[in-house]
Amino acid sequence: MLDANKPFPSLPAKSGVGYKPQHFAEIMQDAGPVGWLEIHAENYMGDGGRPLAQLRHLSESFPISVHGVGLSIGGEGALDSEHLARLRHLCEWLNPASFSEHLAWSSHESAFLNDLLPLPYNTVTLNRVADHIDQVQEVLGRQMLLENPSSYLAFEASDMSETEFLRQISNRTGCGLLLDVNNVFVSATNLGYSPQAYIDDFALANVGEIHLGGHDEDEDDAGRPLLIDSHGREVIDPVWALLDYTLERSGVRPLLVEWDNDVPEWPLLAAEAERADAALQKALA
Repeated sequence: MLDANKPFPSLPAKSGVGYKPQHFAEIMQDAGPVGWLEIHAENYMGDGGRPLAQLRHLSESFPISVHGVGLSIGGEGALDSEHLARLRHLCEWLNPASFSEHLAWSSHESAFLNDLLPLPYNTVTLNRVADHIDQVQEVLGRQMLLENPSSYLAFEASDMSETEFLRQISNRTGCGLLLDVNNVFVSATNLGYSPQAYIDDFALANVGEIHLGGHDEDEDDAGRPLLIDSHGREVIDPVWALLDYTLERSGVRPLLVEWDNDVPEWPLLAAEAERADAALQKALA
């Protein structure tokens, strides 16, 4: 279990955005409603260079959230000790306000699959994920947040719901949860359940961050709607409505707008952050 008494910076309950280097000058000049920034850990594990210099400069003005995409928390094999060591080095010098990873797996033996793949929800995978989270929190010396995935299929081997799986993981390890509202909407559409019911059953008291982003619409082989979590466009109105539903129940939390593909010019991303900030102000009122 982690040392809950160790002090770390915290994220403000404001809107944030995923940082992209092409926006550096505009963010430093006028960040508008943006109160914090997220980076992907794997982009900043090198030594020196402009990316680290810019990140050090940003960290003097903004709380930083580090979001990992390569630990393979749900993988069957052991965690990559070299990857974990590089992550620890990043967190030691940056001292971020938050660290998070995905409930997914992305590696098998020596192969890295460059995707976030699903896993069944049962006791075997729960024990494995919990052991991996305990290891991460022990190595980093800090709490991590675990993000709910986007799902495109369900496993016959699952014997518990995703919300119950996440609740048990959080209670057992002391990790927090990252609630991605767009992922909820995508999964609910693809698998045919109510996104509001998912939120109602989520361990909202354990949520340290809320995320939302854009997705693409497609169809499966039977002509049914199939949503793809692409992070490449604006957040759609039904996801904003689901965010309002969530904030009414959770209270305000640090709220991130993700836009990782087909990254727009800064004014469009700032407008999305402003709408997120308005949602937080509405929840406060």
